[in-house]
Amino acid sequence: MVVDKRPFRFYDNRQKYLAFVNTCDEKWKVAERCAEELQYVEPQPPAFRLFDAGMGDGTLLTHLMRAMHRRHPTIPFYVVGKEISLEDIRLSLEKMPDRFVEHPASVIVFTNLYYAESPWLMPNNVEKLKELNWLDVALKGDTAHGFGEQLRALDSDLVEGWQVKASVKTGNPLYVKPTVLVLYREDHKFALNDVIPRCGEEQASNYDLIVISQPWRARMGAEFKVSKVLAPLVRSLAPGGRATVFQSMGNDPGLELVRKIWPDEDPFKVDRHELVDVLKAHLGDDVDNYEFDECSDEEAVFQYSMHTLPEEIGESIGTSTLFAAWNAAIYVAQIEDERLEPVASKGGYLEATSNVLQENGGLWFNDETFAVTRKLIE
Repeated sequence: MVVDKRPFRFYDNRQKYLAFVNTCDEKWKVAERCAEELQYVEPQPPAFRLFDAGMGDGTLLTHLMRAMHRRHPTIPFYVVGKEISLEDIRLSLEKMPDRFVEHPASVIVFTNLYYAESPWLMPNNVEKLKELNWLDVALKGDTAHGFGEQLRALDSDLVEGWQVKASVKTGNPLYVKPTVLVLYREDHKFALNDVIPRCGEEQASNYDLIVISQPWRARMGAEFKVSKVLAPLVRSLAPGGRATVFQSMGNDPGLELVRKIWPDEDPFKVDRHELVDVLKAHLGDDVDNYEFDECSDEEAVFQYSMHTLPEEIGESIGTSTLFAAWNAAIYVAQIEDERLEPVASKGGYLEATSNVLQENGGLWFNDETFAVTRKLIE
């Protein structure tokens, strides 16, 4: 029997991810912060252009699209979500029918292209460009139920388009076939003619808002995070556009729990200040075209929590709550399965979890954020 020895990428473990998303309010907290960014953005015709860098299950994106509609109810939306996971594409599509009803002038694009490619919907490799799988879907009708039926009918196309393979070096998932899925309402196609992207045409790099939320492995160095993700995304901003970045920072009960088991664990070594410094260096001569919003910890750091009822945290805590808390802590700290197996076999981690919950009255985590704005052209 051949043993698969490829590196395991913890944060693509769907079961742990979904358990985390459904027991903690991070997505909602990040969406609130993103909605605040809308006041600083003045979109230009033909559309408000939003890029979600690491869309996940679409929870954050749909929260933000609702906020966008409230602020700009009549402006066309051009929304691009980058996501490598087939499961997350499916979950995101389930949330889209209502968006097409409330804001019919929407063009929503999902792609599995790399961060250095996805803002332009164009593979960098000439051979990959020849293989580009472009799916243009004009949704018929005007009801959420009808849109939902049509989106569910795309499943076989999604399975074909979102196949992945693992990088031999890093274990990171790589797309097998570069895929772009373009969605819009057929009855708004004429009005959205200048917004709908077309296969083979490189899209303009002029996003009004880019959301960059936890798109990397925490332990990766600043050079990797900036060169592979931050720099290409920031360069795709429109004049006046803003990129807002979120990442875990530790110094919270979640990391305290992890260190009960692994005392020397330090997954959050690259803070926002180092990221900004390296990003400035990467932008080179263009750095003066950008403003960096490096606010104090009081403004930049915010908390999110695991959902618990007041009576759940007492002398005796239910097993389901303990498992949820343990899962959240190891997910945020990105602990790999091979390190978890001996801990689970020995036991004791649930007792450690109970102690941390009781000492802190629950479980919460710290995120930090900063923003980059491309200056307006005078």
